[in-house]
Amino acid sequence: MEAVSRGAHEAGGHVIGVTCEDIEAWRKVSKNAWVKEEWRRKTLVQRMQAIIEGCDAAIALPGGVGTLAEIALMWNLMVVESLHRRPLILVGSGWQSTLDQFFSSFGYYMPARPREDITFALDIKAAVMELENYQA
Repeated sequence: MEAVSRGAHEAGGHVIGVTCEDIEAWRKVSKNAWVKEEWRRKTLVQRMQAIIEGCDAAIALPGGVGTLAEIALMWNLMVVESLHRRPLILVGSGWQSTLDQFFSSFGYYMPARPREDITFALDIKAAVMELENYQA
């Protein structure tokens, strides 16, 4: 997250870091130097809720189980209409191949409409273009 924070800062953005005690206890880190506003939460679940509810759009870069959990939760909240529809853009071929496999294996349980809530982009430039062209 430090590289993303630095890039956003250098591009003139106001960097908000959503931190939590759970992650800091596990990894012994705190907010990075580029964070200008910290939203501190106690638990990982509270952190995910703050990230998801506090954004107008989400761009997910390649990541691990935490990123997958954030994607799945935001997507599911949009599917059940607990969260208004907003851009959810997944960057990198890994996310597309992972979800293609998911759709292929579990397509019976996955109607077409929720699939439309996710957009795939090969790189960050394509993700920004998707965001600029987003139609709610």
